[in-house]
Amino acid sequence: MKRTTIKSILASALLVVAASGATLATAVTPQTVDVKQAAAMQSSGALLLDVRETDEYAQAHAPGSTLIPLGQLQQRLQEIDRHKNTPVVLQCNNFEVVNMGVMVPCSEILARAKVEGADIVGLSGLITPSLEEMAHVAKEMQRDPHFRMLKIPLMIGGATTSRAHTAVKIAVNYEGPVVYVPDASRSVSVAQSLLTPESRDQYLADIATDYERIRVQHANKKTVPMLSLAAARANKMQVSFEGEYAPVKPKFIGRRVFKNVDLAALAQYIDWGPFFQTWDLAGPFPAILQDPVVGETATKVFAEGQALLKQVIEGRWLTASGVIALLPANSINDDDIEIYTDDTRTEVAFTYYGARQQTEKPVIDGVARPNQCLADFIAPKSSGVKDYIGMFAVTAGLGIEKYEKRFEDAFDDYSSILLKSLADRLAEAFAEHLHERVRTDLWGYAAHEQLDKDALIKESYKGIRPAPGYPACPEHTVKADMFKLLQCDEIGMQLTESFAMYPGAAVSGFYFAHPQSKYFSVGKIGSDQLDDMVARRGASRDDVERWLAPNL
Repeated sequence: MKRTTIKSILASALLVVAASGATLATAVTPQTVDVKQAAAMQSSGALLLDVRETDEYAQAHAPGSTLIPLGQLQQRLQEIDRHKNTPVVLQCNNFEVVNMGVMVPCSEILARAKVEGADIVGLSGLITPSLEEMAHVAKEMQRDPHFRMLKIPLMIGGATTSRAHTAVKIAVNYEGPVVYVPDASRSVSVAQSLLTPESRDQYLADIATDYERIRVQHANKKTVPMLSLAAARANKMQVSFEGEYAPVKPKFIGRRVFKNVDLAALAQYIDWGPFFQTWDLAGPFPAILQDPVVGETATKVFAEGQALLKQVIEGRWLTASGVIALLPANSINDDDIEIYTDDTRTEVAFTYYGARQQTEKPVIDGVARPNQCLADFIAPKSSGVKDYIGMFAVTAGLGIEKYEKRFEDAFDDYSSILLKSLADRLAEAFAEHLHERVRTDLWGYAAHEQLDKDALIKESYKGIRPAPGYPACPEHTVKADMFKLLQCDEIGMQLTESFAMYPGAAVSGFYFAHPQSKYFSVGKIGSDQLDDMVARRGASRDDVERWLAPNL
């Protein structure tokens, strides 16, 4: 029996090859094979690589064989997500995966797909700009006769994606099949359905029917009533900046760098809950370890993670570094925040342009809930109150490439993914640890705070640290100003042209100290707010539309 192989391009782009006439393997998911067993299967699969030199292998890869590239686009992953397991799951099902790397632009993905004779193109991404890039790739596939005429399927996955978004925003741009893959465990069945002649037509017909139903539902969906921008601003959150709410001046004004922070100290702040999501294991920690369905597997993965974390710490595999800045600030134009270089407040370092909630809010006890914006938590410049803001960038991924390569050279993708997930947990722990230091010491607005780990995870502290790209701060481009002011290159952190952070195990954001500050979701905004943002920023409408696409 000829072997089914998948070559993968993680650009995210995977190339998948299924030898002509091969029998497709039975799907193996994280639910049917435990992670350690998958690692053993994947490692033993390396022994098959020598088969490439045989005549049988050459026959299996003769013209007519099938190929899939699955990609991550140039937006780059911000953290490990469920699709990071896709190569391992495919390899455990007798597919061969060739990793093309990350941050690969559309032109390179499609060019490689043609060179390799790919049968499927797959895209994955974790930050919101990836959504627009996916739609762009679909449009480019429609423009290219090779993909349009052959109707090469496009697979979509990643944390920012959904079946509805795929149907409404991506599939409409391409005549060929577009298939949403919710997580790595589904990738095998999707690939099999797309590559098996007996099931392909019916499978694609079912998807087309489903997506059309979703588009009709979306078109007929009851729209949420919107306020004008002026009305939303009139209903802004009323925040006091006097008495107990008066701004606290930080202990220092300016920038401070933290290099080679002790990983053992950071490990004490790890929130292990998201760690299990990497392996499609759902449930709160530590209760998940006793779960009747996934508890045994979760316990094994946790033990493996603890063992590798011990190696990382004792061997100093990774370096954690960070930088913060505490600076004077005031809100202007209702929605924006001027951030000053020093306490004279004569020179603006940069302006953060905020987005305000614009949907109509429910009325409770005769009072409408406020339409919030982050600028509400900073004292207006017109008030004469001197307020402050902080910002930070941290990473725990410096030096990871050496060990990633070691694992990949040993065909041990399991350990490579495990290491990446630990680096992500350490980066988030670094952000938690540094925020605690800011509150209690460096800024000192909550000097007497004493919270245990559970309280930190529940965010029971005073103030917030919203990150660009998240619901309260949905637009990513402010990271360029933040990274320039913080001089992140000094600690080895960079931004891609799509505003993704490198190394991937990194976190950045703002510090707001006001006791009434809280997280919220901006949600949908109107065309009048878009126009106002264009005018305030002095940017082109096309650019601002692209930056705020998920909110329009």
